[in-house]
Amino acid sequence: MLTRKQHELLMFIHERMKESGIPPSFDEMKDALDLASKSGIHRLITALEERGFIRRLPNRARALEVIKLPDSMNPSLGGRKARFEPSVIEGNLGKVASPPSRMAADDDGVRSISIPVMGRIAAGTPIEAIQSHSHTIMVPPEMLGSGEHFALEVRGDSMIDAGIFDGDTVLIRKQDAASTGEIIVALVDDEEATLKRLRRKGNTIALEAANPAYETRIFPPDRVKVQGRLVGLLRKY
Repeated sequence: MLTRKQHELLMFIHERMKESGIPPSFDEMKDALDLASKSGIHRLITALEERGFIRRLPNRARALEVIKLPDSMNPSLGGRKARFEPSVIEGNLGKVASPPSRMAADDDGVRSISIPVMGRIAAGTPIEAIQSHSHTIMVPPEMLGSGEHFALEVRGDSMIDAGIFDGDTVLIRKQDAASTGEIIVALVDDEEATLKRLRRKGNTIALEAANPAYETRIFPPDRVKVQGRLVGLLRKY
């Protein structure tokens, strides 16, 4: 048995995916249901998932799958499973091992985590290295994994083919090592910070853009320090 708001959200997601094959954004869901904040949408999506009506797909940004409809509707989706295949990167789902002081709850009782924003990161022409803590943002726990995290504001368009655009905010898990193919924050010569895909080529490190207009930059390993790995992305519409 679904509440009225749960039913409204399920049908809104279902109709939008029938039209375009792409789930609506959280802001679109909030506006469609006339809710004051996106935290209410998080709560409704969790309830629908627990009741088996939808499924969140891990490692994909905003990816939802409608599994079934209410009994009052056609119970079959015709064997079709509408999937969103975005290029925007999102972190693994999971509980966050964070101290209670980092946790907060909004007016709806939904818990969020305070993440420090450490300035800007270049996704294009390199800019200054990571700055000091400028402000904080509140992030839903399901967007993060374990470990220490920070956020950076993206400047530039070198990662657009990975779904990362100028003005986005990336969520970074702090670590000093990464596997080839992962998108990382790299500090070059202790002077410039850049967001690129890591490739290891023999005894060199390649920082690969996700935009054909930019060349891959290759360095000896002693010139590049891994500052963290991309686990999530926030975007304002």
